[in-house]
Amino acid sequence: MFNSFKRRLPNISIFHNPTSQPSTKALSLLRSSLSSPYPSTNPSSQPLEFNLEVVESPPTTDQLQTILSYFPSKAVSPSHVLISAHPSAPSFNERPTTLSGIVQLAQENPQAVKWPIVVDWDSGKAAIGDVEGVKGILDHLRKKRDGEIKEDEVDQPKGWFT
Repeated sequence: MFNSFKRRLPNISIFHNPTSQPSTKALSLLRSSLSSPYPSTNPSSQPLEFNLEVVESPPTTDQLQTILSYFPSKAVSPSHVLISAHPSAPSFNERPTTLSGIVQLAQENPQAVKWPIVVDWDSGKAAIGDVEGVKGILDHLRKKRDGEIKEDEVDQPKGWFT
């Protein structure tokens, strides 16, 4: 009867590559924010509450399209946002120009993509290849939890990438 009053938890996904140091750090940060006080500098804080989905494969083309829509500048090339500087990554002139091409590259050569890709689907926020961006997503959740941001306030989409 009162289930309609139950608060819905935010959904966070991490597209994770276990061989990527930033991805491993981001996953550790996400997991610790669920089980330990957040922020860790305030031991009296509660852990954050959200649904965490760990995906050890690249996002689909449709997911990438949604993720890129969270970034403020639509003028930024998807390959610039998603392709890493790893030596195995294609040179600038050989980079895929379509989202499906980027997904195919990520499947064939995971080192060629920036990891992690962390998405707060409910708030329209994303971080690509950047642990600091993940901290920004978690800080946004903390502000909502602590009442610094009201649930009904509309946020501008925000994305972080390196």
